[in-house]
Amino acid sequence: MSDSSLPRRAFLARALVAGTTAALAPRDIWAAAGRGLPAAPALITSERLRPQWPSGVQTGDPWATRAILWGRTDRAAQLQVEWSTTEAFRDVRRVRGPVAQTANAFTTHLDLRDLPPGQTIFFRARYESLASPGAFSEPVVGHFRTPVRATARATRPVRIAWSGDMVGQGWGIDEARGGIRMYEALRRAEPDVFVHSGDNIYADGPLQAEVPLGDGTVWRNLVTEAKSKVCETLDDFRGAFAYNLLDANAQRFGASVPVIAQWDDHEVVNNWFPELVLTDDARYTEKRVEVLATRARQALFEFLPIRRHAIDRERVYRAFSLGPLADLFVVDLRSYRGANSANLQAEPSPATAILGESQLAWLERSLTASRATWKVVACDMPIGLVVNDPVRDGVRNYEAIANGNDGAPRGREHEIARLLQRLQQAGVRNVVWVTADVHYCAAHHYAPERAVFTRFDPFWEFVAGPMHAGTFGPNALDGTFGPAVRFASAAPSPNRPPSDNLQFYGTLDIDPGTRALTAALWDVTGKKLWSTELAP
Repeated sequence: MSDSSLPRRAFLARALVAGTTAALAPRDIWAAAGRGLPAAPALITSERLRPQWPSGVQTGDPWATRAILWGRTDRAAQLQVEWSTTEAFRDVRRVRGPVAQTANAFTTHLDLRDLPPGQTIFFRARYESLASPGAFSEPVVGHFRTPVRATARATRPVRIAWSGDMVGQGWGIDEARGGIRMYEALRRAEPDVFVHSGDNIYADGPLQAEVPLGDGTVWRNLVTEAKSKVCETLDDFRGAFAYNLLDANAQRFGASVPVIAQWDDHEVVNNWFPELVLTDDARYTEKRVEVLATRARQALFEFLPIRRHAIDRERVYRAFSLGPLADLFVVDLRSYRGANSANLQAEPSPATAILGESQLAWLERSLTASRATWKVVACDMPIGLVVNDPVRDGVRNYEAIANGNDGAPRGREHEIARLLQRLQQAGVRNVVWVTADVHYCAAHHYAPERAVFTRFDPFWEFVAGPMHAGTFGPNALDGTFGPAVRFASAAPSPNRPPSDNLQFYGTLDIDPGTRALTAALWDVTGKKLWSTELAP
């Protein structure tokens, strides 16, 4: 990504996040520790030779013995990392990481290996310039916790947080209003992992410098070149991801909470499917969404701490063991779907795909094989909420799984019916679903006694979001699988700004003694709105 994608003022001002223990440490931290990587030469290095950290650091995709450490600098440089199980950095392990290069937008992904399970890992990282050997960046420090092994005894609670929908509907970073406050709320919640349920960016949502609010005040967005228009080039998409990381809250959060990310539609364009052509959208010169999606996917993998699949390098869906209490299954409802349609096909076919055959079979196998008490499916769209797509050729189209028809499964509902039935047949219990997408929070209970399709066991679906976008809702429910609303908090009018505090996240807490799961929904101020305890 060229430096022109970020204003110089913003680039320099956010290169360092000061004043928190989870942010950047003093330059001499390596020497002061007495056990660091080789210190810089005694001669003072010119600041212009030192690599910078414009986006902070992120960790993600934690396994019991591995985790991804993500960073980004501003020039060709090699990452160097120390890690320890003590904050004082005793018994330090040193790793020489990958090289940040132009080809990967100067991002690096280091898969830290041989980590101890169930331990807090403290790390510090810096870049060394390739053009000026001995010129080091300021070090970044942070921490995360590895899960215990699936075979271990559960002695510690597990907390999973989730939400989605970031910088949407024209609401960007307004520093005078605290920036992206959800990142700080999530950091304070101290989850073991945070599941980003999609819409990590709004590639189709440019920002205006000022947005008048109903109370007479003005929302003032930080606007970069990449966020001043829709994303079409690879650098545009990179710039949209980089924009969110200009926020000081985001950088503090990234240094302390591991992220497990998936994607939805706005990483590319609203309600996209691979066959879509943007014939009627004058903002785009590249009309082929499949081309845009390829560029967006590359930026997604470059800017998020995702571990690539060993064989299918473009695959987003994956699974995680968080110990004996929980397994997490991340799905992808974008890459393998058929075209949006009236969604009323009587028989399953490629046109009714939403997961696609390979992913659906993987999910069935993985859930059946799981021996964890709770199986959490992180889905980028809700099952029963009706999400409309524009009318095409006089016919109402649908964007998600539901089709607004309360009868027997049709269209994309065929795949969900198949999955639910096979889980029942295999005796798979304690499955909960978490999702975002609809920009409000809700709790839905699905039960066969209320359903038209009845061959499944009751389950819960919890909805949370947006993180930092317009608040909407509520949506109508489709009755095919018998959902009932147990709680909902939506907007009193469409597209309410983040300053209204109608920004939501959810948590799942699992007790190691009782193995009960407590699901809760929260707003951005940290206020608990609703909760329920589920016995295993």
